[in-house]
Amino acid sequence: MESKPETKIPTQALHRATGKTVSRQMRPAERLLREQGQVTMTDQYNPTQLIAPDVRLGKNVRIFDFVNLYGCQIGDGSKIGTFVEIQKRAKIGKKCKISSHTFICEGVTIQDEVFVGHGVTFTNDLFPRAVNEDGSIQTDDDWSCITTTVEKGASIGSGATLLCGITIGEGALIGAGSVVTKDVPSQTVVVGNPAKVIKTLPS
Repeated sequence: MESKPETKIPTQALHRATGKTVSRQMRPAERLLREQGQVTMTDQYNPTQLIAPDVRLGKNVRIFDFVNLYGCQIGDGSKIGTFVEIQKRAKIGKKCKISSHTFICEGVTIQDEVFVGHGVTFTNDLFPRAVNEDGSIQTDDDWSCITTTVEKGASIGSGATLLCGITIGEGALIGAGSVVTKDVPSQTVVVGNPAKVIKTLPS
């Protein structure tokens, strides 16, 4: 099948060095998403939005500047803030809000209607190493990804860190700056390092 020619579209992005409006070439991934009507950008095409061709986006997803998305899935109506990275095999549900500076790694599943505050960090390895015993750099074959699940309607406060292998229960609330090391029951509030339950929320 004959491939489509590259399309040039005007942008309203202001070049920071010259102060001039520039026109840039649309990349294949960006063109595909626009043709499918899957994504709504905050402006016209912006090269700071790094969206790989294997990203699966639902309808009316809003993506802000300086994001890095690859191999992930994002549901309808979700919003992805500035300076967010979402890695391969991570899943974001519908109507989620992922705030700026958050890192969502491989193995994380976030269900529908979840709020993730600013600067939240997920992990997927309890014993990370840069090299193997023989001094060689580790590859994907040298470690196992440990999964984490955030259930529907949960909220994670800014600056929280979640160790892997845990489940955040439905409707739970994690206080800002908490370090979560174990499962969080549904409809509870946890705070601290390590995070502990301080309150049960009404159902």
